[in-house]
Amino acid sequence: MVRFLVVPQWQGSPAARAMLLVDGASAIAGDLPRAATTVLDVPVEAGESLGTGVRRLSALRRTRELVAESMTADTVVIGGDCSVTVAALDALPGGTDDIAVVWCDAHGDLHSPESSPSGAFSGMALRAVLGEGEPQLALSPGIPRNRVVAVGMRTLDDEEVPVLDGLRRLSVTDLDRPDALAEAVAATGATRVWVHIDVDVLDPSEMTGVSDAAPFGVTPAALSASIRALRERVPLAGATIAGFAPRSPADAVDDLSALLRLVGAVA
Repeated sequence: MVRFLVVPQWQGSPAARAMLLVDGASAIAGDLPRAATTVLDVPVEAGESLGTGVRRLSALRRTRELVAESMTADTVVIGGDCSVTVAALDALPGGTDDIAVVWCDAHGDLHSPESSPSGAFSGMALRAVLGEGEPQLALSPGIPRNRVVAVGMRTLDDEEVPVLDGLRRLSVTDLDRPDALAEAVAATGATRVWVHIDVDVLDPSEMTGVSDAAPFGVTPAALSASIRALRERVPLAGATIAGFAPRSPADAVDDLSALLRLVGAVA
């Protein structure tokens, strides 16, 4: 049975409206089955960098501990900022030796503490999945590059471009063919897959509640169809839906149909 773990962490985001991620997580949680949903009581304070290049590190570490205490098999994590995936993978039952990671995101999330202009951990999240960056947060061991599939990535900083080497990439138009994602993951040789979805991978016409929208994104229909085709080929170890930051309750309602379509695809 799928279980939902709601992690309303905001401290990894660089956005001025980062705390709206808490509202977004709560809005999604309101439409999930209560008996199968756990909402973590994550820190609300900003936290401190503790002498590192990662802002709010102390709060991020505390949330990571809470995720570790609550993770089970077949968990769908509802964020919060998208770096909650790093904590979930770190605590994944059975480890990550057989895992591929599908990273659906408009942005690279490939900064290191040294290259990041903001010091926000969500911009380093995929780099941490690879096992690189701040040792207190990066996976150890990291997921090998040949087992990561980046989907819909279209906004990159110059410092992130060299880090793409060795990653499999699918463009928005690649998902016009629903089997493309399943084929890319099957080619990794992994026997399980974690699907991470930052909702800014969707086109802004389909999803308004994001902090940093990027044009020419994927539709909920195309992404959902691709994930369903993937699940027919490779078992899902878990998933993340993160990055939802609606400006108002009314905006949250407008976006919920797209969000729940994604929830249905991964759950």
